[in-house]
Amino acid sequence: MARHDRWVMLTTLAVLQVLTIVTGIYAMTTDFSLSALTSGSSPTEPTASPAEGSSSAPVVTSGPVLARLSVKSGDGPLPTKGTLTRQLTSALGDKALGSHVGAVVLDAVTGERIFDSGADTPITPASTTKIVICAAALAALGPDARLSTRVVQGAKPGAIVLVGGGDPLLAGPSAKPGYPKQASLATLAARTAATLKAQGVKKVTLSYDTSLFTGSPSAPGWKTNYIPDGEVAPVYALTMDEGRQNPRFHMPRVSNPPQYAATAFAGLLAKQGIGVSKSVRPAKAPAGAAELGKVDSAPLYALVEHTLTRSDNDMAEALARHVAIKEGQEASFPGGSASVLAVLQRLGAAQGIALSDGSGLSIRNRISPNALAKIIAMAGSPSYPDLHAIASGMPIAGFSGTLGNGRRFVASDSKGQVGLVRAKTGTLNNINTLAGMATTKDGRLVTFAFMADRVPATAEPVLDRLAAIVARS
Repeated sequence: MARHDRWVMLTTLAVLQVLTIVTGIYAMTTDFSLSALTSGSSPTEPTASPAEGSSSAPVVTSGPVLARLSVKSGDGPLPTKGTLTRQLTSALGDKALGSHVGAVVLDAVTGERIFDSGADTPITPASTTKIVICAAALAALGPDARLSTRVVQGAKPGAIVLVGGGDPLLAGPSAKPGYPKQASLATLAARTAATLKAQGVKKVTLSYDTSLFTGSPSAPGWKTNYIPDGEVAPVYALTMDEGRQNPRFHMPRVSNPPQYAATAFAGLLAKQGIGVSKSVRPAKAPAGAAELGKVDSAPLYALVEHTLTRSDNDMAEALARHVAIKEGQEASFPGGSASVLAVLQRLGAAQGIALSDGSGLSIRNRISPNALAKIIAMAGSPSYPDLHAIASGMPIAGFSGTLGNGRRFVASDSKGQVGLVRAKTGTLNNINTLAGMATTKDGRLVTFAFMADRVPATAEPVLDRLAAIVARS
């Protein structure tokens, strides 16, 4: 009997081994998986998101937004207007928004208004102003344009002139490498010194030219504390490290950025073996003067992405002036504002926009929600390829820039949409705005703008909730 039991056991084991081998071969040659044997999902596959209102939220990435920026009209149905309207109207009733609010949601393909509540209302935009500035800069200058800082021959032998090219990201001697790659004052000094030595020149008189930009270095509508507090530097065509005394710190800003940069350049020339006279003064470069050295900024598309992601006030002001130069206008606050509007007019996107500066620090700016959402839709359209850097430059909720600081999209009603929203923020005292894009749950690209400029305290959590509603629609 024992021998019979042993034979049964060995036979059973052999059969099980054959079944295991056959199953393995079948699994490698078909789509078979354990999930086929059970009703559960594979742990390596994405699971369905919990129903709205449940306690847990899925882990999400920025994939739906980053996958592609444009869609065809057939790529997903529009969200249900009734449901979206009901949810957004309820959220817009939050008292934290204050008494002056505008909102819009547009279909990025057709421009149709999916939701509208005061969409044409002029509202103080704060830093969402940068969206229209960047759009005008890309359209006028092209995404591959670069900003050049040069050194040219002066009017007398042995005289040289450092010519500001309106690049506030020009890196000074103590700057650390970052993105986008900055033009370097040290590189400019090395190139200039090499040219001078080739000419047999070992000592020079240095002056600097800031004439590319004109007018007041501060805008109407700026508060007096903005420059001392480091929100922005006085706007000049020659600036290094955005006018910061130390490029690693937000403040303080220097009172005379051109003089500060020129003095640093003199020291860099000395390190290259070129003696420089002690007096460094402003002077206009002679027309047609020979170039001794030049450095170029990153391409404009990278500068735009930086401006939007970091909400860089200094670069935004520079871009507005470069639009003015391209348009043949005075590179000042009024000239920049007028020229930006002229470019937007050609794009058919100027309605509902009134500007006083480029950064959005001015409380005199007015932009309607519809104007912002329309420009963002253009940036995601294949019809406007030069504007795509606006879409790629806007912060990603919970990941980057002013939406990746640990304070946004953290509430229970918005954290589930982390990674699914791209948007530019705007924040001043009693002013909160948010404008951007999202792909709906059915794959439709939509753009939105939510704006409030009579906010009692802060409305940022409500704006996040509004954008999250759009992304869930």
